[in-house]
Amino acid sequence: MPKLKTKSGAKKRFKMTASGKVKHGGAIKRHRLIRRTSKRKLHARGTHVLSESDTPRVKLWMPYNR
Repeated sequence: MPKLKTKSGAKKRFKMTASGKVKHGGAIKRHRLIRRTSKRKLHARGTHVLSESDTPRVKLWMPYNR
C-alpha cells in the first residue's frame, strides 16, 4: 500500500486531542476588531473542538493523526 498524503492546509489548522476529537482555532480574531464587543472577542480566544458533523472530513485529510 502506498502512503497517504496529509493535506498541508489541514495540518496547519487542526490538532487532534487524545480522545480523537479535532481542535481548531476560533474565528473572528483577525481583522475589523473595532466593531466587535469585548465580550465577543473574549469568548473567541483559544481553541475550540470541531463539531461532530465536520470531524470525519478532517480525519480523512489527516490520516496518520488518529
